[in-house]
Amino acid sequence: MAVTNPGAEVLSRLVASVKEVSGLPECKNFFKKMHGNLVRRIKLLSPLFEELRDGNEGLSQEEIKGFELLRDALDSSVELLKSTNDGSKLDKIAAQFHQLTEQIEAALSDIPYDKLDLSEEVREQIELVHVQFRRAKGRPDSPDLQLDHDLAVAQKERDPDPAILGRLSEKLHLRTINDLKNESLAFHELVISSGGDPGDCFEEISSLLRKLKDFVLIENPEVDITEGEKGLMKHRSPVIPDDFRCPISLELMKDPVIVSTGQTYERSCIQKWLDAGHKTCPKTQQTLLHTALTPNYVLKSLIALWCENNGVELPKNQGACRSKKPGTCVSDCDRAAIDALLGKLANGNVEEQRAAAGELRLLAKRNADNRVCIAEAGAIPLLVELLSSTDPRTQEHAVTALLNLSINDSNKGTIVNAGAIPDIVDVLKNGSMEARENAAATLFSLSVIDENKVAIGAAGAIPALIRLLCDGTPRGKKDAATAIFNLSIYQGNKARAVRAGIVPPLMRFLKDAGGGMVDEALAILAILASHQEGKTAIGQAEPIPVLMEVIRTGSPRNRENAAAVLWAICTGDAEQLKIARELDAEEALKELSESGTDRAKRKAGSILELLQRIDMAVNSQ
Repeated sequence: MAVTNPGAEVLSRLVASVKEVSGLPECKNFFKKMHGNLVRRIKLLSPLFEELRDGNEGLSQEEIKGFELLRDALDSSVELLKSTNDGSKLDKIAAQFHQLTEQIEAALSDIPYDKLDLSEEVREQIELVHVQFRRAKGRPDSPDLQLDHDLAVAQKERDPDPAILGRLSEKLHLRTINDLKNESLAFHELVISSGGDPGDCFEEISSLLRKLKDFVLIENPEVDITEGEKGLMKHRSPVIPDDFRCPISLELMKDPVIVSTGQTYERSCIQKWLDAGHKTCPKTQQTLLHTALTPNYVLKSLIALWCENNGVELPKNQGACRSKKPGTCVSDCDRAAIDALLGKLANGNVEEQRAAAGELRLLAKRNADNRVCIAEAGAIPLLVELLSSTDPRTQEHAVTALLNLSINDSNKGTIVNAGAIPDIVDVLKNGSMEARENAAATLFSLSVIDENKVAIGAAGAIPALIRLLCDGTPRGKKDAATAIFNLSIYQGNKARAVRAGIVPPLMRFLKDAGGGMVDEALAILAILASHQEGKTAIGQAEPIPVLMEVIRTGSPRNRENAAAVLWAICTGDAEQLKIARELDAEEALKELSESGTDRAKRKAGSILELLQRIDMAVNSQ
């Protein structure tokens, strides 16, 4: 079913992209300056998207096209910004920063600002940001010529000057063994995610990382090294032979296996490569005749003999190819603990299920890695089943764990595909107050994805959200209002909200200035007023006295929304205009047309024109 307001949808996506960029961790490596500049400029675009999204004006096809180009550019920016912290430091990122700056500037140039309903301060800020992007496009961050030279020499020479390796180690923030291991894994992830053919690049980067690892072992041996390597240093044994290292992880192999090309890899690393759908050998790029992995017993014996001769023990649970990239599991111990909790969810008694769901709730709240690890372990379908638990506390833990997991965008799809929406709506209707509040917050989180707005509305969420809006705690009311507003971006949900009786409680909130819900009530009323059923229902609630009070005394944003609602209900309705005149609306509207935001000024001017037409019609009779 198609969403009928593409302008509102693309603006919501843009707001979400800026929010995601704002939440990214600070970059502390070689790309810090470029990362910081791009984040700062993108964050300055937020008022533009928010003002247009929250406004009552539709967008033309020309405007939508410009914002869609900008949305694509910001989506690419999010991926690039993540990669500067998470990805390979040897990827050609500097050029990508400049390319994206050009893409954003071009998209901004295609947006007709003079036709948009923007406040003066937002218009000025966006013009300033556009100038910054234009200047950055013409003057990209200067490349590090010394770094480029050092990389070229280190890749070309068999035994590079230690001074060159030292500079590379510092500038690329590859100072420890773990840094280098993470870089090797990040480069491997880059190859997998790109789906491209790395060609000679794979061997060149692997060779460079081996040289840097040897340098770090000699120059900085005691910093952040594994137990096996501590043993290696303790006994002053030689550097690990290249043939004993996995070409992917650069770690000493524990379980070497041979692929059809004859190359040997650590089993867990090559299995991950194959699981990603690759049909080639990472090192040679030859097509694999089959994907069977043959244990390399000869090499395993040689590695064991070498370890014995040099006093090095093979770690029992090395897990050489565990990815450190955020969004993947980082600890076999954590995964084992999660698997144990999932076993209790699936097969435990009521007390065990309650405790396990509570533990997963806390783990999912703790960090991004946990959220992905829990989902990858298969927790989401089990948690969805527990939404139907007869134990109230278990149900609370389950819905809150899903809320925490939904922070990760990939998990949103998994949750919906597990059939969670009807069960979350059922919790919203019948659960404890805490469960209902967290169910509302979960539905808001899921509704960030456009198609979910339709599914959530169709599942009967809106009447249940309105009940929470009426009888919830202050936090519950806020959660419900936020979810209703976001769902009402979809035109069909506006009618559902009106038919479910949302207008009367919104009017009560509007009249209760001390209740803390005036902002939310006006924002929802403004978006409902653009729908004919919403306009009719609001008009029947005798809203003009309280709207005029807000126009006279409210905050700039609330005055603007109140004027938008007033304009909507007065357009084409002489009776409403008559009521407005009787309440001395003209004086307040004239003041708003002079001192309000740009949008408020336009709405006030439009209402004054309607009043003047009524006067002219009366005088002509």
